[in-house]
Amino acid sequence: MVTTSGEPDGELLPTTRRALLHRLATVQSGGRLPSVVGAVVRDGRTVWTGARGTLDGGDGGDGGYGGGAAAGAPTADTQYRIGSITKTFVAVLVMRLRDEGLLDLADPLGAHLDVPADIPVEARSLTVAQLLSHSAGLAAEPRGPWWERTPGELRPEPADLFGERPLRHPAGRRHHYSNLGYALLGALVARLRGAPWDAVLRAEVLEPLGMRRTTLRPVEPYARGWAVHPWADAVLPEPLADTGRMAPAGQLWSTVDDLCRFAAFLSAGDTRVLGAESLAEMRAPAVAPEAASWERSYGLGTQLLRSGGRLLAGHSGSMPGFLADLWTAPGERLAGVVLANATSGLPPASAAGLLGIVAEREPSLPEPWRARSAADPELLALTGPWYWGPAAFVLRLCEGRVLELAPVGGAGRASRFRPAAGADGDGDGTWTGLDGYYAGETLRVVRGADGSVSHLDLGTFVFTRRPYDPAAPVPGGVAPEGWRADAE
Repeated sequence: MVTTSGEPDGELLPTTRRALLHRLATVQSGGRLPSVVGAVVRDGRTVWTGARGTLDGGDGGDGGYGGGAAAGAPTADTQYRIGSITKTFVAVLVMRLRDEGLLDLADPLGAHLDVPADIPVEARSLTVAQLLSHSAGLAAEPRGPWWERTPGELRPEPADLFGERPLRHPAGRRHHYSNLGYALLGALVARLRGAPWDAVLRAEVLEPLGMRRTTLRPVEPYARGWAVHPWADAVLPEPLADTGRMAPAGQLWSTVDDLCRFAAFLSAGDTRVLGAESLAEMRAPAVAPEAASWERSYGLGTQLLRSGGRLLAGHSGSMPGFLADLWTAPGERLAGVVLANATSGLPPASAAGLLGIVAEREPSLPEPWRARSAADPELLALTGPWYWGPAAFVLRLCEGRVLELAPVGGAGRASRFRPAAGADGDGDGTWTGLDGYYAGETLRVVRGADGSVSHLDLGTFVFTRRPYDPAAPVPGGVAPEGWRADAE
């Protein structure tokens, strides 16, 4: 359906809805999942939800949870355990602390959290960024028995999380997934906020986004978790443990409705929670992938996936009896969510499959171009061609006084730059690189004695209005005879 203005009304075509339901039904049947729910978000709103199976595992019991049976079909308001999607919530809390200036991603863990004296000194030097990106080299799991199926009382303090050999790799060298690392990040949030991490999450993320059905412990109606026998059509209830200090690694419960709100936030940002620039930073690969043609990588609390020719960001999750999947395609303003109550059987990137069906059948329309209401004349004067030696670049002015410097023809170093804040919170006249080769580098407009622009200084590189402009202070100088037609 299309409105009189030519804009889509948000509803999916019947054939698309049928294809989504068929995909979900195939996932439930082929994976032998007691129940599964799925949803698709487009342009910030949920445009499709579906469900298959029953909550009681097919045997009419309550899964040993007590309090009555969970029967019937699931709905978009049924809670499921979301496993490691919890990590993305924790990462958002950490990025909020960073944006408020309460920590730096390069800070060592020991600067904010008491680290046991009997562990290797290297562990105290692990940075916040390394913990967020699973590049700290920490052990994958904490000390003690299988933490997902045992009570948190076995590890009452952060020091109790460390085993005999907590470091398995040199810090910063490779991606090594660590549930232990996210337990430490949860403790870090609690220390800096002076409140339990889940209380901080509710106040700073869940309530602003309207996620009232996302909780640390299950609240009816919620799905029971099942293990499905690999060689028989039989189910076994999985235990439900409160994992205590390990909860930031994977304990949250949520619904499809709530996760659709979270997916919309991850795609576009929300100034009440975290801005779009910080979310984009979370989506950038934090450790260099091992191959140039990588299919999976990891950012800051966010998994990255190449699927169907597009780059997706999100996270998967698993806990005994539950599987979860959430993927976003911010450039296409699409997201998919899938939740199931089984220990195994959900195909990888199931939510990406739902997202892909909509993207292929009903591709998103580009945002309409609109003129800027008011552009700073001094910034407009900087736009246009610039030259790094003989290489031609073009500088564009984007929304929010962001500058984009890109090579003419597309081959070369391109980066975006945001205004750098001064001590008083206002811009100090420089810009900081956001991405690409110049990420973190400083772009400075250098003016002559008369106030006119002489050149751009980008991390010591000189960009001029003419190729090797002799009037600019080009290091090494420019031959006084200038350009010539023949070279000796």
